[in-house]
Amino acid sequence: MTVMSIARFERFFRAAAGLNVDKNDLKRHSDFVDAKLYDLLTVAQATAKANGRDIIRTSDLPITKGLQESIHHFRKIDQEIELKPILEQLATHPALDRTPDEETEAAYPDIIGGLSLALAQSFKILHPDLKNPQTQHWDEARAVFDLLL
Repeated sequence: MTVMSIARFERFFRAAAGLNVDKNDLKRHSDFVDAKLYDLLTVAQATAKANGRDIIRTSDLPITKGLQESIHHFRKIDQEIELKPILEQLATHPALDRTPDEETEAAYPDIIGGLSLALAQSFKILHPDLKNPQTQHWDEARAVFDLLL
């Protein structure tokens, strides 16, 4: 990841929740969004299959009200930070039984942005005075997301 990309992630986490992140946090973030995007796609795949389709549509993704709100908030923050092009690089997925259509794949950066915003805010909910997330904080936040997504 370039220095410019790292700086944008740092700005994003400061804007989203007043957090200071470092390179280790960026790796944790990447691992988190990979896992959660895969989880969303796994459920979407089952929905597409249940509906007799070979493709995954955006409507198959289990986007909750809270995640949808986080996506909208991410879009507002991203107008200044311009993180979306970097998130497009993170928006990969392993081979699935059903193939996502172009519209679904185009939604990945916004979904990852919404997940990222919700993650940053969850740190503050769990630890209101937190400034620098540590491994323990990442593990706690991930456990909460694993319960819900």
